[in-house]
Amino acid sequence: MLRARLRENDVAAHLGVDPKTVRRWLSGRVPYPSSRTALADLVGAEEADLWPEAEGPLSGRARPEELAAVYPHRWAIPRDVWAHLFESAEHEIDLLAYSALFLAEDAGLLSIMANKAREGVRVRIALGDPDCGAVAQRGREEGIGDAMAAKVRNALTLYRPILGGDHIEIRLHGATLYNSIFRADQQILVNQHAYGVAAAHSPVFCYRESKIGDVSAAYRESFEKIWSSARSL
Repeated sequence: MLRARLRENDVAAHLGVDPKTVRRWLSGRVPYPSSRTALADLVGAEEADLWPEAEGPLSGRARPEELAAVYPHRWAIPRDVWAHLFESAEHEIDLLAYSALFLAEDAGLLSIMANKAREGVRVRIALGDPDCGAVAQRGREEGIGDAMAAKVRNALTLYRPILGGDHIEIRLHGATLYNSIFRADQQILVNQHAYGVAAAHSPVFCYRESKIGDVSAAYRESFEKIWSSARSL
């Protein structure tokens, strides 16, 4: 933390935990696997170096090579992580969700995507068709009913100002999504969809493509299948 110039409150805010929890970690308590991964990513260190005694499926020694971080909730992801994701793109940005309204409401992130498109980066945004059954079903599952379709329409209104160039496009899909996908080149954030739980409160897995792994390939393939069958806005 000292090398990363972070204080207890900084770490707590980034990871969405109480500062007392961070203090207990510093006193020797080993964090839960998801917190270990997110904290190691935050301070730029290897998980196995920070907690060599920790074992488990998400420990630094056993987790897939491509798994870079795990966030317990989407809302726990710091904004600068989203900004860095899109700013790092040199070739393509892909978004797959029902509404991705939280991104559409951030004018700064929209500006980054628009600038990237002007630089020649291909930006593809696949959102749920507000009139399709999958969007209605997801609204019922989250307990918000017709508000899900309203969120999609609101997001479309907010995304429209960045359209118009040759390198950015929005399509509407009718697929049932088991996760939302946010990709910039070799980095992918996968937001799980848990029944009855809003996406903002569900876990997010961050993958970085590697030559020896193929976990992220499944999500690339999923996006391409949905994109190819979605209709242009």
